[in-house]
Amino acid sequence: MRKKILWTLQLIVLGVLFVYAIFSSHFFYDRLVTGTVETLSKQISKIDFSIEKADKNVANELSYRLSGNPVSIFSLDGELLGSTFAINEQEIPEEVRMAIAYGHGHAVYKVNGQNYAFCCEKVNFSDGERLVRVAMPLQTQGEMLKDMTPTLIWFILLVFLLCFIASYFGTEYIISPITRIAKNSALNMRVETRYEEFQPIVGLLNKRNEEVERQMRELSEEKELVLRAQRSKDDFIANVTHEMNTPLTSIRGYSELLQNGVLDENETKQAADILVKQSERLTKLIARIINYSELDNDDLPLYDVDLSTSINDLLDTLAPSLQKKNVRLNKEIEEGLIVRSRQERVNEVLGNLLRNSIRYNKEDGSLFVALKKNAKGKAKLTITDTGIGIAEENLERIFDRFFTVDKSHNGQGGGFGLGLAMVKKICKLSNWEIRVESKLGEGTTFTLDF
Repeated sequence: MRKKILWTLQLIVLGVLFVYAIFSSHFFYDRLVTGTVETLSKQISKIDFSIEKADKNVANELSYRLSGNPVSIFSLDGELLGSTFAINEQEIPEEVRMAIAYGHGHAVYKVNGQNYAFCCEKVNFSDGERLVRVAMPLQTQGEMLKDMTPTLIWFILLVFLLCFIASYFGTEYIISPITRIAKNSALNMRVETRYEEFQPIVGLLNKRNEEVERQMRELSEEKELVLRAQRSKDDFIANVTHEMNTPLTSIRGYSELLQNGVLDENETKQAADILVKQSERLTKLIARIINYSELDNDDLPLYDVDLSTSINDLLDTLAPSLQKKNVRLNKEIEEGLIVRSRQERVNEVLGNLLRNSIRYNKEDGSLFVALKKNAKGKAKLTITDTGIGIAEENLERIFDRFFTVDKSHNGQGGGFGLGLAMVKKICKLSNWEIRVESKLGEGTTFTLDF
């Protein structure tokens, strides 16, 4: 683009110089003609014709006094009385006709192949008024242009060189803002300019950069999601394998003992009990995994669910567990709070949260359950226990699949580390917000905004 601007400017300069040469030749030629005519007129005005008679001898005398320039004498009616021109003038010349009419006339034309400037004046001779015409050889416009050509060429070359230098630096000056804009845009920087003409381009570039940045963020987020999904998949497979290996190992081991007949009657009964328990555990694990996976494909219709009744019913069901650990229950349940969901989803969420609050509570601890309307008029559930608590580094992991806070409970009482993962998934699908606050050794509070 820089070269294109530079050479375009040079072509414009050459065009301007060419036009200048043409018009200047016209201008200088006109000045030359005007100056020549004025010179001839002044020469005529300096001569005293009152002492002379208008005849051929006078024409010769005047020509001698006028540096040999041709002189002609005409009567007032245009008759040639005498002339130093060796021509036969058949008609009254143009300059003579003008002098007859106005007292002065001039013209330029060729005579015998030579270009002349003619000046004709009305003067007073001793024997009356006559017309005196003086001629002077004059270059044609073409001849003058030919003589001027070397000078014009040097002038054009000099001007072209100066214009080339000026255009080069001018082009750099013009291009530099565009170059700076392009450089900043290539670096995905926000582009600014003080030139109003560039504002539309700057606006488009900034918009494009913002779009590129947005797409890059989306790609980065998608990449992170893919990586997380891959890690989650790997963790899931590893955890499922680990959880299944525990009961399968027991089942296989005791099955081999029974097959080999090395156990007595009492040991056989104990082995059978273990086989039944581990089989039930494996069945429950498979059922939990299936339930967790099926949540993504759950598209059954929603309906109104009474949260207040659901919580009270669950607390009544869990009363034996509370009594077994001697956990005191305090509840503040506002009646008639409704949520748009399904009963099995609500029971899954409430059941997991309440059972964990009892399972991980301390002996002789307490449990506080509150269900009220929040500032937006929606239902808000708060469950606070005085249990073992959760370490700060584990707060973000408690909703991961197969993660358990107390490893000593892992695999006991049906705990597989899928409960809170189910809760989180249901909340996400239902657009509910769940939060957790905890202090290790002091207890945990779950808050759920429906």
